[in-house]
Amino acid sequence: MALLEVKNLYKSFDKLEVLKGISFSMNEGETISVIGPSGGGKTTLLRCLNFLEMPTGGSITVQGEEIFSADKPIDMDEIRKNRLRFGLVFQNFNLFPQYTALQNVTLAPKLQAKNRPDYKKRKKEIIGEIEENGKELLGRVGLSDKLDYYPHQLSGGQQQRVAIARALALKPEVLFFDEPTSALDPELTDEVLKVIKKLADEKMTMLIVTHEMRFAEAVSDRVLFIEGGNIVEQGAPADIMRNPKEERTKQFLAAYNI
Repeated sequence: MALLEVKNLYKSFDKLEVLKGISFSMNEGETISVIGPSGGGKTTLLRCLNFLEMPTGGSITVQGEEIFSADKPIDMDEIRKNRLRFGLVFQNFNLFPQYTALQNVTLAPKLQAKNRPDYKKRKKEIIGEIEENGKELLGRVGLSDKLDYYPHQLSGGQQQRVAIARALALKPEVLFFDEPTSALDPELTDEVLKVIKKLADEKMTMLIVTHEMRFAEAVSDRVLFIEGGNIVEQGAPADIMRNPKEERTKQFLAAYNI
């Protein structure tokens, strides 16, 4: 059974149809890279999967449970609950400037913990566990020595690594990346890609929108090429990058000298 299954997903903004029936599935521990030209629907796909935008058609299933169907009503409580199943790392970090690295990572888990029935009795212990987990996550992304640094004291690459740790803090079933290196200088890109590669090696289930073609080939189990709101071609990285079947995929990749 697939961990994530997307069927016939559509998204329109007024009369502009951005997603035109996207269908794919992901297995647990799989890394999929999504490539394609700007404006093709890649970011909209991630935003729909994370319910930052509401799809106008289709369905989303996680672990065999249908969490969205355009044919059924859904309320905000369900949307908030469903969002917790996914983590999203944005292009531009979106860290809270008034909080330290550790505070950015632990803020959401601390807020979520307040809903636990044992929170009042075990508040100190629960907060301590969240703090320790936050420190461990920052260690995983190589920032053990930056726990008390504020975003303005960190490089862009370090800020993005904090954002990755923050996304992991709620233990998502799938981690989404939306062009995680597009806001970084080339010299800072490598440090972020190394963290993502490490997560892939650890079998974190990830869907990565990226323009880093060589990285996509190296880290992915599968690659999707999306253009015009459709999946034009998908397959193993070596097949897509080295021997694409579709002419449009060939044209797109030619610019990257793969």
